[in-house]
Amino acid sequence: MTTVENIPEANRERGKSANLDPITKAPGAHPIGTGVGAAAGGAAGAAAVGAATGTMVGGPVGAAAGLVVGAVVGGLAGKAVAEKIDPTVEDAYWRGAHRNEPYFNRDNNYDDYAPAYRLGYTSQPNHPGQSFDEAEDDLKADYSKQRGKSRLGWDKAKDATRAAWNRVTGASSASAR
Repeated sequence: MTTVENIPEANRERGKSANLDPITKAPGAHPIGTGVGAAAGGAAGAAAVGAATGTMVGGPVGAAAGLVVGAVVGGLAGKAVAEKIDPTVEDAYWRGAHRNEPYFNRDNNYDDYAPAYRLGYTSQPNHPGQSFDEAEDDLKADYSKQRGKSRLGWDKAKDATRAAWNRVTGASSASAR
């Protein structure tokens, strides 16, 4: 069994989470991506089986089977998307890079920007196929719930969230503004 103690120091920051799986304790767990994928896949599976089978196998049994199959497939797809994003690596990157960003204000520290970055690099799997601008209303609402003690309101955090979003999606900052 792999635990945070078994992970080489180069792969984790002192005192930072290694995203341990809550059940197996293996590092690199992505429960949000898996959950989002499972929910979306389950709904799609239930709808597809119900629509495809009509009255032959459909009904509650067909919908339940579609829900289970869709949830498993969707969960695996969501996990695959989320695994492309390592929150420990992203946090380390932004901790070192935030001072070089055009929106950086010396009156703020990394802890002020961290919730905005975290939202940017973890939220994209929840908005598949959407641009930052298309997801912005949801992101703004999420930021107000997740900002913690950050002194930044959305108007100041938005650019940091966009920068982290663009980094994990590969979108160009210039084209996204």
